[in-house]
Amino acid sequence: MQNRDIEDKALYNSRIVNNYIKLIKSKYSFINIEELLNYAGMEIFQVEDEAHWFSQKQINRFHKKLQETSGHSNIAREAGKHAASPDSIGMMRRYVLGLIGPQNAYELVAKYGSKFTKSSSFETIRLGPNKVEIKVTPNVGVKEEPYQCENRLGFWDAISAAFDFDLPEIEHPECVFKGGSSCRYIISWQKSQTVNLLKIRNVAGIALLLISLASPFFLSFDRTFTAIIPLSIALFACLSWYIGLYEIKILRNAINHLHETSDELINQVNLNYENSLMLNEIGQALGKENDLNGILSKVVNVLENRLDYDRGLILLANSNKTRLISKAGYGYELDDLSRFMTSSGFHLDRESSKGIFVNCFKKQTPYLINKIDEIEDDLSFRSLEFAKRMGVKSFICCPIVYEDEPMGVLAVDNLKTKKSLVQRDINVLMGIAPQIAVGIHNIRLVEARLKQFQSILQALVASTEARDPITAGHSLKVTDYSVGICRELGLPNEYTDMIRVASSLHDYGKIGVDDSILKKPARLNEEEYDHIKTHVDKTRSILEEIHFEGIFTQVPEIAASHHEKVDGTGYPDGLTDEEIPFGGKIIAVADVFEALTSRRHYRDPMPIDEALDYLVGNIGKHFDSGCVQAFINYYNEHESQISYIPKSAFVSLEETSN
Repeated sequence: MQNRDIEDKALYNSRIVNNYIKLIKSKYSFINIEELLNYAGMEIFQVEDEAHWFSQKQINRFHKKLQETSGHSNIAREAGKHAASPDSIGMMRRYVLGLIGPQNAYELVAKYGSKFTKSSSFETIRLGPNKVEIKVTPNVGVKEEPYQCENRLGFWDAISAAFDFDLPEIEHPECVFKGGSSCRYIISWQKSQTVNLLKIRNVAGIALLLISLASPFFLSFDRTFTAIIPLSIALFACLSWYIGLYEIKILRNAINHLHETSDELINQVNLNYENSLMLNEIGQALGKENDLNGILSKVVNVLENRLDYDRGLILLANSNKTRLISKAGYGYELDDLSRFMTSSGFHLDRESSKGIFVNCFKKQTPYLINKIDEIEDDLSFRSLEFAKRMGVKSFICCPIVYEDEPMGVLAVDNLKTKKSLVQRDINVLMGIAPQIAVGIHNIRLVEARLKQFQSILQALVASTEARDPITAGHSLKVTDYSVGICRELGLPNEYTDMIRVASSLHDYGKIGVDDSILKKPARLNEEEYDHIKTHVDKTRSILEEIHFEGIFTQVPEIAASHHEKVDGTGYPDGLTDEEIPFGGKIIAVADVFEALTSRRHYRDPMPIDEALDYLVGNIGKHFDSGCVQAFINYYNEHESQISYIPKSAFVSLEETSN
């Protein structure tokens, strides 16, 4: 089991395999690369992604199949040499050519070996100006194959060839595959062409100098100074000029490669920075939003701003998981998307449904497709129709999964951009999808708790309403009026929700009032009135036993203050204007108006205009002016067919509010 785990561990960077692929395209075009990769369990977008890694098992299968189809028993070494070719991935040139000299290149193999393989450790020892020893030791538990040693030999050849040197002389005194604990390579090479040219120049210069000095003994003085010496100087200058151009060419190439490397590193740093910002923004959106549509909208907005894709789409399964429905997206024509997607979506409950979205959801596996026409046979008619209608060419879809439970699919694609999608794109999206899943799960938990709370709230309200058919519906109407006042005042949704709860339960303490008093068909005497006033304290005591959280902790206090009056003559505590919770002032207006306009055991309902006049007339005594004004605005707009205007006998709202 341990060996199998090691075989499946990611050890080899995709750039190694990519170099093989480029060799195949260059010299073995008859080989079907797609079949080769399929046999090895690889995807072309993984090979093209320099951040992807393959396992020993995948590399072994790749080499075995390649060796069989190419008919070349030593293709691993040839692939190693190919690293220095002009059309290679630049693995050698990016990290080596800028260093100008194989000595430094070989010495840095140990440092950069981990950039390409995690299977072995590398150690480089300098033996001379043109000679090094490289020791490669397999890591514990890793079992490499002989072809990988051959590939390294080709790699050492490539370093020398990258500098236009002759192939180096390589001794291999110790090999893992011949009983050694490590593979040791002793590499020596000739001095660079520049050094040889400089020697030629120096020798030629000395020779020309000697000829110039000796020429007066063989030629006339004039001929020596007019021909021999100028010719010698010209020849020496030409040779020096040629060597200078050669050195400049080498330096320019090195600088170009360093620029390429720097640009790529800067691009990668920027990409990592953007991804970090994106994940942070998504995390903030998920933490702040408590509405599913709000979360999806913000996530899509972050994806559009931070990711380099033309379009994005989030599809979620419906409650019984029979369909995938589009919930949010960007880059699409809204009419097309809404008309084609939101009505029915993709079926999850039909055997004929075999689209990429459906498979991604059911198998919980990401998909990357760079050519849609290559998978036409694998798509259902509806999926193919959708792809063609939306102009899909290449795309990625990733499952949105929470604790092995699929929730939906996150998809992106490029319509205008020609850049191929690679494994790195999948990795980024697969990092985002779980965050979306957690956000959706948390929202659904909150919604479930809210539904549970609402059902309990309804049961509590119903228990009080059921006691007296005459006053049934009072709490519901007071709640509607209170919420209406909040809306007119522009109060936050969270505060309004809290008022909704407080107003629903404002009379819950009446459950402890005797029926003989609560349902008395006549006016109450003083003793009975004092008894019924105790319902406020009872309401507070009962509601304080409920575990309210956040802003809802205000519910008991607000519900218990709806009989307080701004002039201090209310009950139970005789609070004055500033002492009364604002929510209590809101409910007071709603409660009195509903009570006045409803039938009671001892009286008929008061006409609407008289009840509104009563509210206006008691501004500054019983009621807050802003709450009364907001209620009248709400009532005129939502409840009354004719707008109410206070009678002149009462003080105007404008004056009372000043």
